Amino acid sequence: MRPLRAGIAVALASFVALGAAPPAGAAAVPLPARMADTGGGRQLVTAEAPRASATTGTVTWWDRRADGRWVKTGSAPARFGAKGLVEGVKRKQGTNTTPTGLYDLPFAFGIEAAPGGTRTAYRRVHRASWWCQDNDSRSYNRWTEPRPADCRASESEHLADYGTQYAYALVVGFNYDRPVRGRGAGIFLHVNGRAATAGCVSVPKDAMRRILAWARPGKAPHLAIGTSGGATAITRY
Repeated sequence: MRPLRAGIAVALASFVALGAAPPAGAAAVPLPARMADTGGGRQLVTAEAPRASATTGTVTWWDRRADGRWVKTGSAPARFGAKGLVEGVKRKQGTNTTPTGLYDLPFAFGIEAAPGGTRTAYRRVHRASWWCQDNDSRSYNRWTEPRPADCRASESEHLADYGTQYAYALVVGFNYDRPVRGRGAGIFLHVNGRAATAGCVSVPKDAMRRILAWARPGKAPHLAIGTSGGATAITRY
């Protein structure tokens, strides 16, 4: 089955590149089976927008069965950055854009207690909890508790101040393992606020609870962010 999926992915990518409609029946192929890479695990979250300028789309979470087939487990409406989406390796900090690409999910955190069934490592937010976004700090793009002296408060997020958005959140591994200064920090999958995000992906609170209860570290869940077509098509990742 794997070569067939790969062939379908290549064919669909070609149709997207040419601006043509996908072949008949392509819509029946699960999105993960059309992707170039899913992270090698048995769970995947996809965050798909209709185009790069969009601020809304859909988050779907998937399981890969023993026979290799991907099945949809749940979905929810999603919000993206106020300035849309941009390729992750080209993103610049402070642009209110959501980075496209395929990312791991290092850990979860929240102001509220972890939902029942959560197996992902989960950190509770306290008054001393900060996410450092200061490009000059040694703690750039890291959770800090307390905030270190070289990380300016004006260049960081005081996590406890976001009672709605950070009720529950998953850290997205964008620019995380080897941070590039100026590319961006503090990209999460979190609960909806009032409108579009500053670059994160957000979903309704109930959906965030369901995702945390569903995710299993042993199944290596990843998050793929992208658009339905074009240069930032989710199937590229």
